[in-house]
Formats: sequence, structure tokens, C-alpha cells
Amino acid sequence: MIARILGEGQLELEDGVLDHLNSLDSAVETAVGANDEDAFREALVRLLDAVREHGKPLDDDVLLPSDAVLPGPDSSLAEVRELLGDEGLIPG
Repeated sequence: MIARILGEGQLELEDGVLDHLNSLDSAVETAVGANDEDAFREALVRLLDAVREHGKPLDDDVLLPSDAVLPGPDSSLAEVRELLGDEGLIPG
């Protein structure tokens, strides 16, 4: 899977990490749904940190279609609410 963190670039993720990322994504969705800014910020940081930890950055000259577009770390709760789809930020 290819994920893009807005403002940072693309990372390639192995399928084996998707369950973990989906659980972190669920925490972001829950916080957004509850309009809980503190929980949202914590959940977003944990999700982005996990993507960076498990993802292999793609070279800047490589551009592949992204399976997931993730907000940058400074994104607001309202901005992330607009990005959330039926499957959250991470598909699957």
C-alpha cells in the first residue's frame, strides 16, 4: 500500500501492518466523531508515527497513486473530518 502524508511525501507499507494502522485510524475517527480535540491530536500523532515507522519512504522522483492520503500533523480536527471516508483514512 502507498500512503501519502500531506506535506511530507509517500511511503510504501507492507500489508502486514494494515490491521495495526486501521486500529489507530479507528481512534482518529472516534475522536473526530466525539469532537474531542485532545484525543484527536493524540490519535493522529500515533497514526502518523506508525506510518513513518513502518513505511519505506519513496524517492521524491517516484510518484505512484496513493492508496491513502493522510493529513499532516498540524491538520485541524475540522480538516480531518473532511478527509474521512467510509473506511476512515486507511482503507481496508
